[in-house]
Amino acid sequence: MATPLTEIMREMEKLTSDEQLKLAAKLIEWARRGATVIRPSCRWLDLMGAAPYPMMGEDAQAWVSRTRQEGNDEREKQWSQK
Repeated sequence: MATPLTEIMREMEKLTSDEQLKLAAKLIEWARRGATVIRPSCRWLDLMGAAPYPMMGEDAQAWVSRTRQEGNDEREKQWSQK
């Protein structure tokens, strides 16, 4: 049993080249209209204000300073052991 697409393709073979081109153009137009629109991904500015301040209970600058100091302390420990 032939699928609807197979039958349509059989019928298309009976058309002239000009008619086939017109049909192809129409099919493309229909496909474009039915295509889903792809939204661009979010920008960082779109996320501004989405998280409460201070996030995780700590100011961002305080977190940066603390983690840098912890890293420095860890490196000093490693250097002093050598």
